[in-house]
Amino acid sequence: MYTEYPTTRKEAKELKSPYYFTGLPCKHGHIALRKLKGTCMECQKIEWQETNAKRALLPKSEASKKAGKKYYEANKEVVKLRALSRKPEDIIKYRKTWKAANPDLVIANSKHRRTKHKQATPKWLTQEHKTAIKQFYLDAMLVSKVTGVPYAVDHIVPLRGELVSGLHVPWNLAVITREENSKKSNKINLQS
Repeated sequence: MYTEYPTTRKEAKELKSPYYFTGLPCKHGHIALRKLKGTCMECQKIEWQETNAKRALLPKSEASKKAGKKYYEANKEVVKLRALSRKPEDIIKYRKTWKAANPDLVIANSKHRRTKHKQATPKWLTQEHKTAIKQFYLDAMLVSKVTGVPYAVDHIVPLRGELVSGLHVPWNLAVITREENSKKSNKINLQS
């Protein structure tokens, strides 16, 4: 299995190899590579996982947040590709976990979204306009049921745009897949 590694620590030192493999279990029963110091790699892996889990519970420092932003700016494309390569079930699991851990933020975001919709809906809309808006949401639900692919109602000119914000009116709505809607984010979609 690890035949290319020295079998003793002394041998590893002589060959200047950072690892060696004895084939014997460590004090915790792992049969794995050992570092030149004698540390079992499997024990070290478990220790790192425990440390990272504890660290994840701690609040992030301002320096850590700044470093994260700096890394993102320098590696935007890599970060985006990594995010796109995640399995859909992993994304769903992460979102559920995040929502369960942040119920106050979920409520605040929902209230903010409802308020934004309300503010973006002009008072001069007729009952026919309001019915047309409801129809977009019904169509999205129907298409989702029929195709099995989740659809959403998109604002062509987003309500929270970067440069300009649109209105919650029938001619600014389109039914697109939820995936396309997520990718679009708050960008203007002139193809709908």
